[in-house]
Amino acid sequence: MSIRIAPSILSADFGRLEAEIAEASTADLIHVDVMDNHFVPNLTLGFPVVQRLAQVSATPFDLHLMIEDADKWAPLYAEIGVASCTFHWEAAKDAVQVARDIRSTGARAAVAIKPGTPAEAVFDLLTEVDMVLVMTVEPGFGGQSFMREMLPKLGALKRAAAEAGTELRLEVDGGISVETAHEAVLAGADTLVAGSSVFGLPDRAAAIAALRVAAR
Repeated sequence: MSIRIAPSILSADFGRLEAEIAEASTADLIHVDVMDNHFVPNLTLGFPVVQRLAQVSATPFDLHLMIEDADKWAPLYAEIGVASCTFHWEAAKDAVQVARDIRSTGARAAVAIKPGTPAEAVFDLLTEVDMVLVMTVEPGFGGQSFMREMLPKLGALKRAAAEAGTELRLEVDGGISVETAHEAVLAGADTLVAGSSVFGLPDRAAAIAALRVAAR
């Protein structure tokens, strides 16, 4: 699969989000973190803001819901025009149904796992989702150090998907930079979420290009 770069607006200037998204338009996706200060100890964007940003973005949204009650909220967020909607396995009562509800809206479904959750927890979901997101930091805040001990999960997921006969995207989120991108890809990732390594630099297009080169 082709390598995709998904800059996270968690590291962008919230006072000029539309402009920030436009400056990262050479990316494949825009990663949008929704946090509720319950599932994770941080509070970010809510439904009306994400809905409006999706309307003004020329780049597809890769939505990451770090919120409680994924069963209720994930399908509602998926309906607003995002390309992909990721919910946390740890936040869902019926993960299979959540994935099916997301897909019924026309969005791609993805499931995320925290560092403390083993890859095996989502093996039964691999035919129900289009992507698994492996967190390489503890979810909640940007700018954390890359947890390379999470990388073996990618290989385990890739093998399990092959055994299940399903094509699966594998995403990593946390600590991705020009120093860690290639390592993540070698481990099996094909979608790289990068926050400060894109929005922390003045030339976002150059930062995205550098990540593409590093990933190769």
